[in-house]
Amino acid sequence: MRVLLVGSGGREHALAWRIASSPALTDLHAAPGNPGIATLATCHPIAADDADGLLGLARSLAIDLVVVGPEAPLVAGVADTLRHAGISVFGPSAAAARIEGSKRFAKEVMAAAGVPTAALLDVPRAPCVVKADGLAAGKGVLVCRTNVELEAGLDAAREFHGAVLVEELLEGSELSILAVCDGAGALPLAPARDFKRAYDGDEGPNTGGMGSFAPVPGIDGHALSGLLETCIQPVLDELALRGTPFVGTLFAGLMLTADGPRVLEYNCRFGDPETQSVLPLVEGDLLGALAAAASGSLGAISLGRVEGAAVTVVLAAGDYPEASDRGTPIDGVADAEATGALVFQAGTALHDGRLVTNGGRLLGVTATGPTVAAARGRAYAAADLVRIPGARRREDIALAAAAAA
Repeated sequence: MRVLLVGSGGREHALAWRIASSPALTDLHAAPGNPGIATLATCHPIAADDADGLLGLARSLAIDLVVVGPEAPLVAGVADTLRHAGISVFGPSAAAARIEGSKRFAKEVMAAAGVPTAALLDVPRAPCVVKADGLAAGKGVLVCRTNVELEAGLDAAREFHGAVLVEELLEGSELSILAVCDGAGALPLAPARDFKRAYDGDEGPNTGGMGSFAPVPGIDGHALSGLLETCIQPVLDELALRGTPFVGTLFAGLMLTADGPRVLEYNCRFGDPETQSVLPLVEGDLLGALAAAASGSLGAISLGRVEGAAVTVVLAAGDYPEASDRGTPIDGVADAEATGALVFQAGTALHDGRLVTNGGRLLGVTATGPTVAAARGRAYAAADLVRIPGARRREDIALAAAAAA
């Protein structure tokens, strides 16, 4: 199978790593890719949102399956352009991707499907959550516990130049459910938890994600099946009823409250950095599952799960999320990988053959182990070996889960 992977981040590096292990793979290409992906695939300098460029590339390479990683190209309709030309795509249409592209649309779908979620507030009042309606790279959600924070949150959300939603503030622990979908059914992967806030103790602004771990203790197979029936399948049914079946990864961000699970948001693609923790735990042919989903025939596919846990620690630019970093040398990646850890590149580039920084989130260091505590220890030990002047990380990724186990 000849595969084209679209994207250039840590999520796409993790996907490339996993797809490269498939016995069905014959050639792996990426557009545009990154230096890490380039060790696994042939990279092409075509932007992820260049639908016509991707179509021409897919045709020239006789691609059998296109896997679209990022949300923005999906919301913009890249998958539609490829599908209309007869190319198989793992990734939803623009109409189905609105489940992430518009939080107001997602609320409408959840209401129609009977999915439990946070209530919308007609009048903004603290405590609450302020959300920009459109795509915001994980930074358009602001938790406001005081009126001062509420005013600042409303101003910040308006900067994304779209509608603003205000919801009740839910309390509990968050959970990420990623499910491979074929338009009708879903195949869930290991439940994960990510760490959105910039600093230890869940302080600071939201980011694209500073780390993650999987699986989440207490979410066994029975509980996962229940969450699938409550939060994933009804949305698939509703989107299909509307004539916009969802083919791709439907990602539900949940809050586990005292009154049961509530959906905070949906994403139309693999999560980042959750994917970096979830994919090392997949047992079986992920590429086969993606291809089956793209063809609408996921029913006969099953994926197992590797015993143990995985933890991902993100190394980010010192001023992230306010600013990124470019051109700073990155050393020690090979040393980290020599420990057995996986180093997924996100904001990186090559300059005169030297790996350098090129973004906000730079690397994700992932390690596995028999327990969350063991995986966490290995991930941080490997991350210690990576040297990026001025970079930072959170020190509490999976700390509570490791201590509770």
